[in-house]
Amino acid sequence: MAGANVKTFTTENWNQDVLGSEKPVLVDFWATWCNPCRMVAPIVEELADEYLGKVVIGKLNVDEQGPVASQYGVMSIPTLGVFKGGQLVDKIVGFRGKADLVKMLNAHA
Repeated sequence: MAGANVKTFTTENWNQDVLGSEKPVLVDFWATWCNPCRMVAPIVEELADEYLGKVVIGKLNVDEQGPVASQYGVMSIPTLGVFKGGQLVDKIVGFRGKADLVKMLNAHA
């Protein structure tokens, strides 16, 4: 489902791949049954290609990785969060277009 440059985040790799990343990380909190999540998926894949080498971009399935989603107060999906230096520094809840996501990424990249 995810593009070649989109990582899959799990409870097992969260600390290393997200919190320990030297680059900013965009996390798409999603679920397979979520229509707005499916709408934002191609945008996330485009951004992963466009920001390759500058920002790590990946997805976390909230149904499979519930504890991580709960830890960050994810109540609605899609939620897209930017992590920098191990901290959640920005987030968007709900479907947004590419321009909004680019603006958020550029503020932290």
